[in-house]
Amino acid sequence: MAKRRPNGAGTITKRADGRYQGAAYVTDTNGHRVRRYAYGKTWDEAAEGLALLQANERKGVPVPDKSWKLGAFLDYWLEQMVKPAREPATYAKYESMVRLYIKPALGKKVVTKVTPKQVRALLDALRRSGVGQSTIVEVLKTLRNALNRAMREELVGRNVAALVDMPSVESREVLPWSVAEAVDVLKVARSHRLYAAFVMVLVLGLRRGELLGLRWSDVNIPEGQFVPRKQVQRVDGALVLKDLKSKASKAALPLPLLCVEALTERRHLQQLEREAAGESWKESGLIFTERHGGPIEPRSFSRTFDARVARSGVRRIPLHSARHTCGTLLAALKVHPRVAMAILRHSQISVTMNIYTHVATDDQRAAAALLGARLRDGIHSR
Repeated sequence: MAKRRPNGAGTITKRADGRYQGAAYVTDTNGHRVRRYAYGKTWDEAAEGLALLQANERKGVPVPDKSWKLGAFLDYWLEQMVKPAREPATYAKYESMVRLYIKPALGKKVVTKVTPKQVRALLDALRRSGVGQSTIVEVLKTLRNALNRAMREELVGRNVAALVDMPSVESREVLPWSVAEAVDVLKVARSHRLYAAFVMVLVLGLRRGELLGLRWSDVNIPEGQFVPRKQVQRVDGALVLKDLKSKASKAALPLPLLCVEALTERRHLQQLEREAAGESWKESGLIFTERHGGPIEPRSFSRTFDARVARSGVRRIPLHSARHTCGTLLAALKVHPRVAMAILRHSQISVTMNIYTHVATDDQRAAAALLGARLRDGIHSR
C-alpha cells in the first residue's frame, strides 16, 4: 500500500523515469511562496530531501529565488562584492583564479549542486596539467571565499569547497643576507639615485609598496622616526597611493643615523632632479620618485634592486626576502625579540613576539641605531 503524507507535509509521487519526486511550498529569498522539489531513487530518499526543504522553511531559511550557475554567481560575486570592497590586487587575484581555472571546469554547474567530489576533481585535474601547488591552493581559497558569500546570501546551505582539504605547499626557505652581504650590496648601491630606498629596505625591513609610498610628510627627522601611511599600487592601469591595510602597518618606526643621512641626501638629490625637470616635474610629495616626480612602478624598482645586487656579486634573493635581512641583522646584533618585533611589525610573537607598537620607544631607537651604525661603518670603510 502506498505511503500517505499528513496534510501540509508535501507530496511524494513516482515519476515516469522511475525516480521519486517530493514537492512542497516554501518561501524564496524574495519572500514569495514557491513550489520546490526534492528527488530520489527511492521513496525514502525523496522524503529525506523533502524533509530538509521543510526543516529549512521552519527555521526561516529561504530557498534561492533563482538557480544560479556557479560561473554566473562568481561573476556577480567579483563585480558586486569583491571589487567595491577589496584591494585591487585581491580582486585581480580572485578574478584570474575564476577566469582561468574555476569557470572552465565548474562554471556551468548549478551552484547548489556542486559537490566536494567535483571540487576535488578540479584540483586533481589542475595538478595533472602541471599547475603549481601554490596556484591550486589559491584556486581553492577563492572558491571557498565565494561560496562563503553564497551561504550568507542564502543561495546554498553549505560550502562544499570548505569540505575539501587544503593542499599542502612546500615553502621554499630563502636565506636572508648576512651583515657582510648587506654591507656589500649597499656599497654598490651607494652611487645610485635610489640608494636611500635600499637602506630603508635593509635596515627597517620596509615592504616594496610602502617604501615607494613614503612621503616627506611622513618623516620626522628631528624626532628620528617616521610613520608609514600609504603604499603605491597599480589600479586600472595607473599608479595610485592607497592607505595601508591596517593600523598596525602605520606604527611609528625609528630612523637610525644611516637612514637619516640617506634621506637627507635623497632630499637634496630630489631638489636637483626637480630643477632639471622644470615644468615637466609632477609634484607628488613622495620621497622616492621617477626622474620627473611621479611614483615609481613597483616592478621597475624590483628590477633596479636586482641589477644592483648582481653588480655587487652577492647571491641574489628576491626583494621581498631581502627585507627579511633586517630580522637577521637584528638577531645577529642580539636585539631583544620584542624590540625586533616592533621594528619588523610582526603581529604575533610566534613570528617575533607581541602586537604592533605605535610609538618608537628608546629601546627601538637604540636597536635600529646599533644596526645602522654597523652597516654605516661597513659602507664607509675602505
